[in-house]
Amino acid sequence: MRQPATEVSAPMKKWTFKPIDRNTPDIFPACVQDYLPDDHMARFVVDVVDQLDLSALTKSYRGTGSRAWHPAMMLSLLFYGYATGFFSSRKLEKATYDSVAFRFICANQHPDHDSINAFRKGFRDSIGELFVQILLIAQQAGWLKLGHVSLDGTKIKANASKHKALSYEYACKLEEQLKQEVASLLAMADQADSSALPDGLSIPDEIKRREDRLAVIAKAKAEIERRADERHQREQAEYEEKMADRKERKRPGKEPRPPEPGARAKDQVNLTDDESRIMPASGGAFEQAYNAQASVDVDSGLIVTRHVSQATNDKKEVEPTLEQLDTLAPALGKAKGLLADTGYFSEANVLAVDKSGLTPYIAIKRDAHNRPLLQCFQPDSPPPDDDATALEWMRWRLQTREGRAIYSRRKCTIEPTFGIQKEVMGYRRFMVRGLEAVSKEWDLVCLAYNLRRMFSLKQANDQKWLAMVLYCLVFSLCKARIHAQAGIRTI
Repeated sequence: MRQPATEVSAPMKKWTFKPIDRNTPDIFPACVQDYLPDDHMARFVVDVVDQLDLSALTKSYRGTGSRAWHPAMMLSLLFYGYATGFFSSRKLEKATYDSVAFRFICANQHPDHDSINAFRKGFRDSIGELFVQILLIAQQAGWLKLGHVSLDGTKIKANASKHKALSYEYACKLEEQLKQEVASLLAMADQADSSALPDGLSIPDEIKRREDRLAVIAKAKAEIERRADERHQREQAEYEEKMADRKERKRPGKEPRPPEPGARAKDQVNLTDDESRIMPASGGAFEQAYNAQASVDVDSGLIVTRHVSQATNDKKEVEPTLEQLDTLAPALGKAKGLLADTGYFSEANVLAVDKSGLTPYIAIKRDAHNRPLLQCFQPDSPPPDDDATALEWMRWRLQTREGRAIYSRRKCTIEPTFGIQKEVMGYRRFMVRGLEAVSKEWDLVCLAYNLRRMFSLKQANDQKWLAMVLYCLVFSLCKARIHAQAGIRTI
């Protein structure tokens, strides 16, 4: 009879873990330089700030009172904070305790949030002037070679709710209602001796509350009417220009309708930030926002110009960009061309770009995706005559293979810029109010983005250099081995 097999139990697997000991004191590096690896972005930001001319900042200190934080440290703190998603002064102060990178930047010191906010607010203009200095550092390092620039805009939410916007029609209606309530309260005050008032009703407090609201409404109505006057003057000038052009070219047909003066029912102003505007957002929604503009060098991806506008569309944003490019030309050189989408197209904008010495690449219309195969390989049409207008030349240029290749780089250069600022850096809403303050805040955001981009370019350059060194080393070893096998002596 067969004996049953003896069951052998498998040995129990013993797991070993690293011990958890929170009581034994640890020994941190004696020098703050040893806290971070050599290729960390915090080190790069500090190195760039050390190369800047900060005399305009340092000279503004009076030298009295308690010793101030050094501007180089505060700038490095702001730049690295914005580049990594820390915008609030309280969060920046907390990061100097929690983050090793911020400890390195502040040399184990902890600036308080009041000092950080005061520095950012007091040196807004000076921080924006450092923009060109940082671009010069990028140019000296070989990362920036100004060529074609890609222009676009993005809507960034204002520090205000769109539900706090007051339309002119509703303002007039609410003003009439409050005036009637004030009259009713005054009548109740006259009859207070003969009739009892409702419990909890204080006539002086209620009248004051409504008078304060009437003052706010009056200010809002005045602002709406001022904007309406500016709009009428602008529309009147455009109307007169159209009529003069119509008369000169003797165009038949129905005449354009003259603009109507005065405020419209749907004209509105925001009670929290009256300089922000209701703007269309993605998905068909509307947001209380500003129109943030930036132009990016196509080859390096660095922002070279930036400004903030209150306009809901981009038709008027080419001229400010050209002015900034002209200002940069003595330091960085002249740009070659300007790339922009259909939102910037107008004959006046094309002519302005051409007069500035740049080649315009502004899309006239939206092209369909997935062009037919044979159409992609069609030969270029002959160029226009020498006396053709700038618009005719641009229209021909955008149909050529070279022109399409240049314009195709627009979307892959400027769109990732806004994507990184909003998704990676996390900047989606302005923290300040008013056009001037928002413009300075946008300077700081663009500066932080450029530092991120410069750090990426440096890492890519270092990797190329390392790959080249390894290639030369391997090639030398292979050559020496071949010579040894062939019996050739190498010196």
